[in-house]
Amino acid sequence: MENVLPLFVVIPLAAGFVLPVVGLLKPGRFCAPICLGAVGALVVLSCMMFAGEPVVVTWMGGWVGQADPSSVTGIAMVCDGLTRLILLIISVVSLAAVLFSTSYMRSYTKVCLYYGPMMLMIAGMNGVVLSGDLFNIYVFLEVAAIASYALVGFGVESEELEASFKYLVLSAIASGFILLGVAIVYNLTGTLNLAQIGALIEGSEPNKALLLAIGLFLAGFGLKAAMVPFHAWLPDAHPSAPAPVSAMLSGILIKASGVYVLARIVFNVVGVHQSAVPAVLIMMGTLSLVVGALLMTAQWDFKRLLAYSSISHMGYVILALGVGAEQMAAGQHAAASLIMFAGLFHLANHAVFKSLLFLCSGSVVHRTGLRDMRAVAGIARRMPVTGFCTRVGSLSIGGVPPFNGFFSKLLIVIGLCWAGHPFLAVVAVLISFVTLYTFIKVQRYVLEGDVPQEFSAVTESPLPMLVAMAFLSVLCLGMGLLLPLHRFVLLEPAKDALFNGLGYARSVFGG
Repeated sequence: MENVLPLFVVIPLAAGFVLPVVGLLKPGRFCAPICLGAVGALVVLSCMMFAGEPVVVTWMGGWVGQADPSSVTGIAMVCDGLTRLILLIISVVSLAAVLFSTSYMRSYTKVCLYYGPMMLMIAGMNGVVLSGDLFNIYVFLEVAAIASYALVGFGVESEELEASFKYLVLSAIASGFILLGVAIVYNLTGTLNLAQIGALIEGSEPNKALLLAIGLFLAGFGLKAAMVPFHAWLPDAHPSAPAPVSAMLSGILIKASGVYVLARIVFNVVGVHQSAVPAVLIMMGTLSLVVGALLMTAQWDFKRLLAYSSISHMGYVILALGVGAEQMAAGQHAAASLIMFAGLFHLANHAVFKSLLFLCSGSVVHRTGLRDMRAVAGIARRMPVTGFCTRVGSLSIGGVPPFNGFFSKLLIVIGLCWAGHPFLAVVAVLISFVTLYTFIKVQRYVLEGDVPQEFSAVTESPLPMLVAMAFLSVLCLGMGLLLPLHRFVLLEPAKDALFNGLGYARSVFGG
């Protein structure tokens, strides 16, 4: 399986460079099929990886990794349980977004220039997830980020360009933090390999330079993940982008570029015993959870409401990982295992139901041209499939059983209580009710009521858009009801990869 790992980057990267050329030769005719074929291949490869060894390592450049950490050379690509989960999420959401794009993007000009950056963003995210090298994580972060700037501003209207520029500036600041942290770690350890860094740090006393690097990583990747107080770019970027791009940004980019790398560094590289890292994660998660939800309630712009909701729900994930790190440091492994499992489950669930809701909002905008929920009342009567999928996404994100969001939120609350944080458990429950209230408002204004006269002739969206939404709707139900079946295949190995802590280094060298 080690020979398969580079294909996760090579396939979308090659497609990203080929698609603009194909678009110029045969404008718009073959771009969508090529993009769909590439993403479909990634889905197949992602599923294949679950049949391989627990940890698969490829050393790039012809160098050979040795058992002695001090003698390891080369650039490592590493695939463990957590990597497999994130790769599958990226592939599945990308497939739905690209399928949706085949009809949705026809209202834009120069569509041949859209699919190239989309594939480059996928290549960048896959590279981030697979890279076992700190500097290459930074490089792939920039590949994904630059492609996403272009996609946010693809409509080239004033709103899109302003949001893209704001996103670019703040993301560049985050990249600066990350690069400075990489330089400090390299100066301290003399290596950029994550496993090697973890092996060298293990058992060493924390020093001010390392603590500074950790702080820079928390700020940089926290900004990439849009954690409060680093969230200012997200409420503009996500609503302004085309709907499938919004689904990609909220569904997978903030996770692959922010949450995943942050979790990997905290648990597998620097260790949970370093300084006040768990407390900082808990604080960031709680702030994001509360602030994102409160700002969400005041929104009438459908897509902006969803953007603020992303901040809140990533707060659930960061809070769970922070409490898990705290419990691991205290030796409470049972409580740590449950809360970390719940956090990763919610991360996967959020990728599905938030992508679904952004596609549903895109379907409404595609037919009405409006994002104001008060102006499109009763649209479900004219667009029944879109209305049904919007209800599924709303019930999932609101935590209503038997949908997937209910189970992950319930497990997070139970884990918080078990870990001795009843106050945070109450906060999580209250914010869940706030989210449910907000999405009842979505259903009340978007789906119910009398259809405005100007929309009396509106018809349902094209079939590819409906198939993409229906696919994610089925996942929203299946991921909850079938948890006992996919738990040991998808979630437990991902949790174990983080729970392994600094043993990640031994896993990589042993691989």
